Amino acid sequence: MSAPTTYRQPVSRLWWTKKWTYFLFMMREFTCVFVAWSVVFLLMLVYAVGRGEASYRQFLDWASSPVVVVVNVVALAFLVLHTVTWFALTPQAAVVRAGGRQVVRTRMVHVGGRILPAATVIRVGGRVPAAIVIALQYVGLAVVSAFIAWLVIR
Repeated sequence: MSAPTTYRQPVSRLWWTKKWTYFLFMMREFTCVFVAWSVVFLLMLVYAVGRGEASYRQFLDWASSPVVVVVNVVALAFLVLHTVTWFALTPQAAVVRAGGRQVVRTRMVHVGGRILPAATVIRVGGRVPAAIVIALQYVGLAVVSAFIAWLVIR
């Protein structure tokens, strides 16, 4: 006898276009392509700079072609989407507490006819609101970006 099979309703390949949240999820997953492109582009730039001025000029000529400029503008848009959605997800993935300290209480309990010490750990300090966590990430991004810009411009 063969094992019973269950009916699985077919799912459209465009299931993610039915709801805005699904669409946003898929676009966020798709941003990995443009993150990879940005890394490759920057590595090519570093390689060209390392090979000398002629190689650097050749890279700049290639990078200023309309196709590469359009790809980089689209990549920038997807990188902004990636950053915004990543920062919005952080408070759900990491619980940040402020003013945290641990209070340990010890008491004696009866276990199997024996008296043993038991410790209870209590965390004091509240959870930082999600909006503050997100805002601090943007502040950190601005500080790091300003520092990199200062290094490049000086």
